[in-house]
Amino acid sequence: MTQNIASLIDHTLLKQNATKEQIEKLCEEAKVYTFASVCVNPTWVKLSAQLLKESPVKVCTVIGFPLGASTSEVKAFETKNAIENGAEEIDMVLNVGALKDSDFDFVQKDIEAVVEAAKGKAIVKVILETCLLTNEEIKKASELSKTAGADFVKTSTGFSTSGATVEAVKIMRETVGADLGVKASGGVRNLEDLQSMVDAGASRIGASSGVEIMQGLTSKSEY
Repeated sequence: MTQNIASLIDHTLLKQNATKEQIEKLCEEAKVYTFASVCVNPTWVKLSAQLLKESPVKVCTVIGFPLGASTSEVKAFETKNAIENGAEEIDMVLNVGALKDSDFDFVQKDIEAVVEAAKGKAIVKVILETCLLTNEEIKKASELSKTAGADFVKTSTGFSTSGATVEAVKIMRETVGADLGVKASGGVRNLEDLQSMVDAGASRIGASSGVEIMQGLTSKSEY
Protein backbone atom coordinates (compact mmCIF):
# COMPACT_ATOMS: atom_id res chain seq x y z
CA MET A 1 0.00 0.00 0.00
CA THR A 2 2.75 2.43 1.01
CA GLN A 3 4.69 1.69 -2.17
CA ASN A 4 1.57 2.13 -4.32
CA ILE A 5 1.04 5.64 -2.93
CA ALA A 6 4.71 6.59 -3.34
CA SER A 7 4.69 5.55 -7.00
CA LEU A 8 1.96 8.14 -7.69
CA ILE A 9 3.96 11.09 -6.39
CA ASP A 10 6.18 13.52 -8.29
CA HIS A 11 8.27 14.90 -5.39
CA THR A 12 8.40 18.58 -6.30
CA LEU A 13 10.60 21.60 -5.62
CA LEU A 14 10.08 24.43 -8.12
CA LYS A 15 10.63 27.53 -5.96
CA GLN A 16 12.95 30.08 -7.51
CA ASN A 17 15.05 30.25 -4.34
CA ALA A 18 15.70 26.48 -4.21
CA THR A 19 19.34 25.78 -3.34
CA LYS A 20 21.65 22.92 -4.28
CA GLU A 21 21.40 21.56 -0.75
CA GLN A 22 17.59 21.50 -0.97
CA ILE A 23 17.69 19.70 -4.34
CA GLU A 24 20.09 17.12 -2.90
CA LYS A 25 17.69 16.58 0.00
CA LEU A 26 14.74 16.27 -2.41
CA CYS A 27 16.54 13.56 -4.39
CA GLU A 28 17.56 11.70 -1.25
CA GLU A 29 13.96 11.70 0.01
CA ALA A 30 12.76 10.50 -3.40
CA LYS A 31 15.19 7.57 -3.20
CA VAL A 32 14.12 6.67 0.33
CA TYR A 33 10.41 6.54 -0.57
CA THR A 34 10.83 5.53 -4.25
CA PHE A 35 8.63 8.34 -5.55
CA ALA A 36 7.74 8.31 -9.26
CA SER A 37 9.99 11.29 -9.94
CA VAL A 38 11.50 14.47 -8.65
CA CYS A 39 10.11 17.54 -10.40
CA VAL A 40 12.66 20.35 -10.58
CA ASN A 41 13.42 23.44 -12.63
CA PRO A 42 15.61 22.85 -15.73
CA THR A 43 18.74 24.23 -14.08
CA TRP A 44 18.65 21.31 -11.61
CA VAL A 45 18.00 18.49 -14.07
CA LYS A 46 21.64 17.49 -14.58
CA LEU A 47 22.40 17.37 -10.85
CA SER A 48 19.19 15.44 -10.12
CA ALA A 49 19.96 12.92 -12.87
CA GLN A 50 23.41 12.34 -11.38
CA LEU A 51 22.02 11.92 -7.86
CA LEU A 52 19.31 9.48 -9.02
CA LYS A 53 21.48 7.52 -11.46
CA GLU A 54 21.30 4.26 -9.49
CA SER A 55 17.63 4.74 -8.60
CA PRO A 56 14.31 3.97 -10.35
CA VAL A 57 13.18 7.54 -9.55
CA LYS A 58 12.86 9.60 -12.74
CA VAL A 59 13.75 13.24 -13.30
CA CYS A 60 10.86 15.48 -14.34
CA THR A 61 11.24 19.12 -15.33
CA VAL A 62 9.04 22.03 -16.35
CA ILE A 63 8.96 23.77 -19.73
CA GLY A 64 7.62 27.25 -20.51
CA PHE A 65 7.17 27.58 -16.77
CA PRO A 66 5.16 29.04 -15.12
CA LEU A 67 3.29 31.20 -17.66
CA GLY A 68 3.29 29.03 -20.79
CA ALA A 69 3.96 32.17 -22.81
CA SER A 70 7.32 31.20 -24.37
CA THR A 71 7.29 30.59 -28.12
CA SER A 72 6.84 27.03 -29.35
CA GLU A 73 10.42 27.07 -30.66
CA VAL A 74 11.77 27.97 -27.22
CA LYS A 75 9.65 25.28 -25.56
CA ALA A 76 10.98 22.70 -28.03
CA PHE A 77 14.57 23.79 -27.38
CA GLU A 78 14.04 23.70 -23.61
CA THR A 79 12.67 20.18 -23.97
CA LYS A 80 15.62 18.91 -26.01
CA ASN A 81 18.09 20.54 -23.62
CA ALA A 82 16.35 19.05 -20.57
CA ILE A 83 16.41 15.56 -22.13
CA GLU A 84 20.12 15.93 -22.95
CA ASN A 85 20.67 16.76 -19.27
CA GLY A 86 18.79 13.66 -18.09
CA ALA A 87 15.08 14.52 -17.91
CA GLU A 88 12.70 11.64 -18.60
CA GLU A 89 9.45 13.51 -17.97
CA ILE A 90 8.48 16.91 -19.36
CA ASP A 91 5.74 19.06 -17.79
CA MET A 92 4.99 21.86 -20.26
CA VAL A 93 2.69 24.82 -19.65
CA LEU A 94 -0.05 25.31 -22.22
CA ASN A 95 -0.44 28.77 -23.76
CA VAL A 96 -3.45 29.89 -21.72
CA GLY A 97 -3.98 33.18 -23.58
CA ALA A 98 -4.16 31.40 -26.93
CA LEU A 99 -6.68 28.92 -25.54
CA LYS A 100 -8.86 31.77 -24.25
CA ASP A 101 -8.62 33.41 -27.69
CA SER A 102 -9.96 30.13 -29.14
CA ASP A 103 -6.77 29.83 -31.21
CA PHE A 104 -6.97 26.06 -30.91
CA ASP A 105 -4.73 25.35 -33.89
CA PHE A 106 -1.92 27.33 -32.25
CA VAL A 107 -2.43 25.60 -28.89
CA GLN A 108 -2.31 22.17 -30.48
CA LYS A 109 0.80 22.98 -32.53
CA ASP A 110 2.48 24.42 -29.40
CA ILE A 111 1.94 21.12 -27.60
CA GLU A 112 2.98 19.14 -30.68
CA ALA A 113 6.31 21.01 -30.80
CA VAL A 114 7.16 19.70 -27.33
CA VAL A 115 5.78 16.22 -28.02
CA GLU A 116 7.94 16.00 -31.15
CA ALA A 117 11.04 17.23 -29.29
CA ALA A 118 10.48 14.60 -26.58
CA LYS A 119 9.47 11.74 -28.87
CA GLY A 120 10.84 8.39 -27.76
CA LYS A 121 12.92 10.00 -25.02
CA ALA A 122 10.55 11.48 -22.45
CA ILE A 123 6.85 11.54 -21.64
CA VAL A 124 4.98 14.84 -21.92
CA LYS A 125 2.48 16.23 -19.43
CA VAL A 126 0.53 19.37 -20.41
CA ILE A 127 -0.15 21.82 -17.58
CA LEU A 128 -3.55 23.42 -18.22
CA GLU A 129 -3.60 25.89 -15.28
CA THR A 130 -7.20 24.95 -14.54
CA CYS A 131 -7.75 27.77 -12.02
CA LEU A 132 -7.70 30.21 -14.97
CA LEU A 133 -10.07 28.18 -17.15
CA THR A 134 -13.80 27.55 -17.37
CA ASN A 135 -15.00 23.96 -17.30
CA GLU A 136 -15.48 24.09 -21.08
CA GLU A 137 -11.93 25.39 -21.52
CA ILE A 138 -10.58 22.59 -19.31
CA LYS A 139 -12.38 20.10 -21.53
CA LYS A 140 -11.10 21.72 -24.73
CA ALA A 141 -7.51 21.94 -23.43
CA SER A 142 -7.65 18.25 -22.48
CA GLU A 143 -8.96 17.34 -25.96
CA LEU A 144 -6.20 19.35 -27.66
CA SER A 145 -3.54 17.75 -25.47
CA LYS A 146 -4.77 14.29 -26.37
CA THR A 147 -4.93 15.09 -30.09
CA ALA A 148 -1.41 16.57 -29.96
CA GLY A 149 -0.02 13.30 -28.61
CA ALA A 150 0.68 14.21 -24.99
CA ASP A 151 0.90 11.45 -22.38
CA PHE A 152 -0.74 13.33 -19.49
CA VAL A 153 -2.81 16.38 -18.72
CA LYS A 154 -1.93 18.20 -15.50
CA THR A 155 -3.99 20.66 -13.49
CA SER A 156 -1.64 23.36 -12.30
CA THR A 157 1.77 24.98 -12.00
CA GLY A 158 1.21 25.71 -8.32
CA PHE A 159 2.19 29.33 -9.06
CA SER A 160 -1.18 30.80 -10.12
CA THR A 161 -4.33 31.68 -8.19
CA SER A 162 -5.00 28.13 -6.90
CA GLY A 163 -4.13 24.49 -7.48
CA ALA A 164 -5.90 21.25 -8.27
CA THR A 165 -9.60 20.72 -7.60
CA VAL A 166 -11.61 17.51 -7.62
CA GLU A 167 -13.99 19.00 -10.18
CA ALA A 168 -11.18 19.85 -12.63
CA VAL A 169 -9.61 16.40 -12.28
CA LYS A 170 -12.98 14.76 -12.97
CA ILE A 171 -13.48 16.82 -16.14
CA MET A 172 -9.95 16.03 -17.34
CA ARG A 173 -10.38 12.29 -16.72
CA GLU A 174 -13.81 12.18 -18.39
CA THR A 175 -12.38 14.02 -21.41
CA VAL A 176 -9.17 12.04 -21.99
CA GLY A 177 -10.61 8.67 -20.99
CA ALA A 178 -8.32 5.83 -19.95
CA ASP A 179 -5.68 6.54 -22.60
CA LEU A 180 -3.90 9.46 -20.91
CA GLY A 181 -2.61 10.08 -17.42
CA VAL A 182 -4.09 12.85 -15.27
CA LYS A 183 -1.78 14.67 -12.86
CA ALA A 184 -3.20 16.70 -9.97
CA SER A 185 -0.80 19.27 -8.58
CA GLY A 186 -0.98 22.33 -6.39
CA GLY A 187 -2.43 22.14 -2.90
CA VAL A 188 -2.17 18.36 -2.41
CA ARG A 189 -0.73 18.42 1.09
CA ASN A 190 -1.84 15.27 2.88
CA LEU A 191 -3.13 11.74 2.39
CA GLU A 192 -6.77 12.87 2.35
CA ASP A 193 -6.07 15.41 -0.43
CA LEU A 194 -4.23 12.75 -2.41
CA GLN A 195 -7.02 10.19 -2.00
CA SER A 196 -9.68 12.65 -3.15
CA MET A 197 -7.68 13.40 -6.31
CA VAL A 198 -7.12 9.71 -7.04
CA ASP A 199 -10.83 9.02 -6.51
CA ALA A 200 -11.59 11.80 -9.02
CA GLY A 201 -9.36 10.16 -11.63
CA ALA A 202 -5.79 11.34 -11.01
CA SER A 203 -3.06 8.82 -11.83
CA ARG A 204 -0.17 11.02 -10.70
CA ILE A 205 0.17 13.61 -7.93
CA GLY A 206 2.53 16.57 -7.95
CA ALA A 207 3.37 17.58 -4.39
CA SER A 208 6.04 19.33 -2.40
CA SER A 209 4.62 17.51 0.66
CA GLY A 210 5.46 13.99 -0.49
CA VAL A 211 7.32 13.12 2.70
CA GLU A 212 4.47 14.42 4.89
CA ILE A 213 1.98 12.38 2.85
CA MET A 214 4.05 9.23 3.33
CA GLN A 215 4.52 9.91 7.04
CA GLY A 216 0.76 10.36 7.34
CA LEU A 217 0.27 7.01 5.66
CA THR A 218 2.72 5.33 8.03
CA SER A 219 1.13 6.80 11.15
CA LYS A 220 -2.32 5.82 9.89
CA SER A 221 -1.23 2.21 9.39
CA GLU A 222 0.01 2.07 12.97
CA TYR A 223 -3.54 2.22 14.32
